[in-house]
Amino acid sequence: MTQGAGQGPVVRTATLRDFRVPPYAQVPVQSGEPDQHEQPHQPGPDGPLAAAPDGPPSGHPGNAVPADELPAEYTPTVRDLPVINRGDTVLVRVDPVETPAADGLGPLYAVGDVHGYLDELIAALAEQGLIDAEGRWAAGNARLWFLGDFTDRGPDGIGVIDLVMRLSAEAAASGGYCKALMGNHELLLIGAKRFGDTPVNSGAGTATFQAAWLLNGGQRTDMERLQDVHLQWMSRLDAVVEQDGHLLMHSDTTAYLDYGSTIDDVNDTVHQILTRNDADECWDLFRKLTKRFAFRDEGGPEAVRELLSQYGGQRVVHGHSPIPYLLGEVGTEETADGEEDSGPLVEGPHVYADGLAIAMDGGVTMAGKLLVVQLPLAG
Repeated sequence: MTQGAGQGPVVRTATLRDFRVPPYAQVPVQSGEPDQHEQPHQPGPDGPLAAAPDGPPSGHPGNAVPADELPAEYTPTVRDLPVINRGDTVLVRVDPVETPAADGLGPLYAVGDVHGYLDELIAALAEQGLIDAEGRWAAGNARLWFLGDFTDRGPDGIGVIDLVMRLSAEAAASGGYCKALMGNHELLLIGAKRFGDTPVNSGAGTATFQAAWLLNGGQRTDMERLQDVHLQWMSRLDAVVEQDGHLLMHSDTTAYLDYGSTIDDVNDTVHQILTRNDADECWDLFRKLTKRFAFRDEGGPEAVRELLSQYGGQRVVHGHSPIPYLLGEVGTEETADGEEDSGPLVEGPHVYADGLAIAMDGGVTMAGKLLVVQLPLAG
């Protein structure tokens, strides 16, 4: 059996040393769960969303909405989330804790949001010893879970899906497995392909999957290369699983509770929604799974406990909300000689909510780190 490299303890920190806010992060975003720190929405000069011929759309993700109003419950997943300056960032240890695997299976790994960054994914998997120099599965009976969001924003989302699908077959042949969860961007891409510009009821006016997909970083090259096999694979992904006491899900939200009282119920309901192929129903699922930050503030630990008590497990492991925004620490630091410190932004997962939640989206879309981590973690 080939296990992941780097078996010794490693101390990583989720403290940001140098996070530069890119131009696209200057635009405030309206969320369906208003945050006291969010800035008021400033509507675009053109009113309702209009897609530019050679680029992504700007403004509101719908086609029949008043210029000064966003849908009350539309919560897009975009890079320009509001930054929460909290001042309570702490160092956390995220060393792998060696525990025997169930049923003779190997070590358990989780992968955060990839968003089309194929090269970064290959490098991160190789660093952990999960693939070899040719990109083939090299981890024997190890278990690997992707937490969703394979496409959008980055250059090669379809390449990411192809890699995950191939590794799934190779891992199974080696006695391990490589599996994936449904992210909100999978729902978005499925919706954009199936429904295009078909109007959906967003709760405040009309929206479309196509417009929302472009607004959220949809890449036209991904759509051009998208095949039925990719759509079928994404449509069959589960939304929630429990592994070795870890409740794995994509989004840091309690909205999963709306879809079932057990893990099987949730996954069956999501699959049924996608099978029924109803645009409004799919939109509502997408909208709910874009919600975020449920575990972050004062009521965060209780929200995590609610999920754990319902579905099982001792910790929630999620992606979706980039660690830079969960930490709310922005800016640069200067070294002793006055030069800006341009070191890594995120070194590892963020353990929070009284140690009950682990955030895995390292912010690869904002010059962060694509995280591939062995579970469980200390801390």
